[in-house]
Amino acid sequence: MSAFWGELIGTALLIIFGCGVVAGVSLKKTFSNNAGWVVITFAWGLGVALAVYAVGKFSGAHLNPAVTLALALNGDLAWDKVFEYMSGQLLGGIIGGIVVFLHYLPHWKATEDPGAKLGVFSTSPAIKNTFGNLISEIIGTFVLVLGILAIGANKFADGINPLIVGFLVVAIGMSLGGTTGYAINPARDLGPRIAHFILPIAGKGKSNWGYAWIPVIGPLLGGSLGAVVYQAAFLEKSSSHLWWVLAANIVVLLLAYLASPKSSSASVNKGKSL
Repeated sequence: MSAFWGELIGTALLIIFGCGVVAGVSLKKTFSNNAGWVVITFAWGLGVALAVYAVGKFSGAHLNPAVTLALALNGDLAWDKVFEYMSGQLLGGIIGGIVVFLHYLPHWKATEDPGAKLGVFSTSPAIKNTFGNLISEIIGTFVLVLGILAIGANKFADGINPLIVGFLVVAIGMSLGGTTGYAINPARDLGPRIAHFILPIAGKGKSNWGYAWIPVIGPLLGGSLGAVVYQAAFLEKSSSHLWWVLAANIVVLLLAYLASPKSSSASVNKGKSL
């Protein structure tokens, strides 16, 4: 199996588990309706672990463009492989979203709230604030990538690495996910959001494209920052990438701060992430 197909299948599995649990919790007349945030975070974490076990030997199971970019920055992945990985991840996210739509087919019509339907596929902020939402995604993905690299450095964890990474995702969801639904993965948010946009979902609303850039750019910035900080602090390796990544984070955050309104308006997020 090629890396492209490994990433496509792995990401599709991740979305089936992750968006699937959000659908079960959010959509009406399911047995798991209103099961809560803890159920969502555990299912996403287990979904990550199982997807990594499924395709890890074929592609390394990045399942996340932010992880792919981080590994390329660290020299663990050739730059000419980045597009192959990211395209597989995005297509896998779309396919996973379509599978979830089909699985819960009768429940879309039974659910009146269009926000709940969108929340099955993509994330949204609990309080809409461009700067705050972006920094939440940066921090969450920084912790994710730093944690993945640290776990991978411990040889005693060989064989159970996927499970440990899954628990890392659970911890991020419980600790940091309450602000934006912790996308921490561009393919996890953009792929299913595209599926929401193209699918004939009964009573759906808009796909909230005005917010969609935050769970894409935020994780890419945070993942890159996690990679270069790991190199500098843990491996004591200096790299010009460090300054470029720091500069990119500062510039984008500054622009986001300037774009943020003085007053914030609340919006309920029914979704989650990786």
